[in-house]
Amino acid sequence: MQRLFSTFANGWPGIGLLVQRLLIGSALLHYGISQLKQTHDVAIFAPSVIEATAGILLLVGLWTPVVGVLAALTEIWSIFRHSDDYWIAIIFATLAASLTMIGPGAWSIDARLFGRKRMDIPER
Repeated sequence: MQRLFSTFANGWPGIGLLVQRLLIGSALLHYGISQLKQTHDVAIFAPSVIEATAGILLLVGLWTPVVGVLAALTEIWSIFRHSDDYWIAIIFATLAASLTMIGPGAWSIDARLFGRKRMDIPER
């Protein structure tokens, strides 16, 4: 995963990525759960589960590149599935794709698992 990003952004850029992850993650979770409550159709049920799961994983910053691509593809598919909220789907797809390209930032589980580790060498 570390090869996908040159660094895990820290400071103000890292805070910006955290805010973006929280925004898109909570929005995907909200819309996924609300769609699950409204229908029992399998064609809508599966993408709603993917949206809600992607929202949870983006909130914590776990597997961000994979989840971002999956969320973007799900939103692009939902644009063609129904036309009532296609602008929301376009915004969600754009935000998810941008997180895929930029990375999760320093305040994420990805940074803890796949970021550079500092090794302290004991003095003699």
